Amino acid sequence: MTMRKSLRPQDGRASVAPLVGAAIVAAMLAAPLDARAHAVLDTGTATAGAYHKLVVRIGHGCAGQPTVELTIELPAGISGGKPQPKPGWQVAVAREPLAEPFRDGHGNLVTDRVARVTWSGGRLEDSHFDEFAVHVRLPNRPGETLHIPVVQRCETGEHRWVEVPGPGQRPGSLKSPAPALLLLPRS
Repeated sequence: MTMRKSLRPQDGRASVAPLVGAAIVAAMLAAPLDARAHAVLDTGTATAGAYHKLVVRIGHGCAGQPTVELTIELPAGISGGKPQPKPGWQVAVAREPLAEPFRDGHGNLVTDRVARVTWSGGRLEDSHFDEFAVHVRLPNRPGETLHIPVVQRCETGEHRWVEVPGPGQRPGSLKSPAPALLLLPRS
């Protein structure tokens, strides 16, 4: 007699364990990409639908030049967008209207969102690294990977970490990949 494992716990609901396992494997496969990239997130996974501190780490300047401005694009579906101030840097946000306004948890009608955050006026030497953070609410889309474009401007030149892999393309094949965040189901 052969016994099969059921994907449903005793209460009859579908288990999220297979999704979590697949998400962890996908994040592990993406890890080598982060080792080669120079604008990365401090974590490759986060819980879908949750609040999250999105931290972009910049590992060097542009061809030896210091970084003087950094812009993080927040993809559609991300809401909130409160940037963390940095001493010596000015921070600016660019907002865009929402296609579908919604009520927040406090009864307010939300009609727009932060689409872009820019830090400028500071100076990050090529020989140093730093982190730039934005507190956001992630979309409730477990299994989706969000790509977070980052534009790094230096005293001379810029680097655009904006490439997104196409269907069937390996992220490691990109020269300037956008940092990626895999959304995990709630446990």
